[in-house]
Amino acid sequence: MNVKIVGLTGALVAFMASPAGAQSLTVEKARTIVAPFYVALNRPAGIDVIKLIEQATSPDWMTCGGNDGCIPREKFIEGFKSRGEALPDIKWEIKEILVAGDRVIVRGEASGTPSGVFRGIPASGKSFKIMSIDIHTIDNGKIKRSYHVEDWAGAMRQLSGGT
Repeated sequence: MNVKIVGLTGALVAFMASPAGAQSLTVEKARTIVAPFYVALNRPAGIDVIKLIEQATSPDWMTCGGNDGCIPREKFIEGFKSRGEALPDIKWEIKEILVAGDRVIVRGEASGTPSGVFRGIPASGKSFKIMSIDIHTIDNGKIKRSYHVEDWAGAMRQLSGGT
């Protein structure tokens, strides 16, 4: 019995010392780090969204829409400029933040009304509201890598009148 307790204690100590077990980030600190990024996603008028993205992310930040589909910060910023034209009222809201070691998991909600053709669907005045899940790896107080999943299929159903 004592061997089991010692073994379990050793495993717990090893887990707590690992990045997955360490809780160096608090939810409040994590929110402070990722908040500028989500403010930028909302594209508020009169605010330098590029500066906000650069404030929140490291110069070598990669954003990944799939396990192998990653792009660097510069390419994200280039594409980001045109996205605001298609969704001028986009709102990206943080609903929940969880912290696991150096990872910050954000459950978010995106909503908007396209002003033109969006993902092949003509503008109709209809809006969408979808869930997103982002997993950000934090290094030296900056987002180093982000994996993200958004329910764009759900947005297309809402915009085309489906359920």
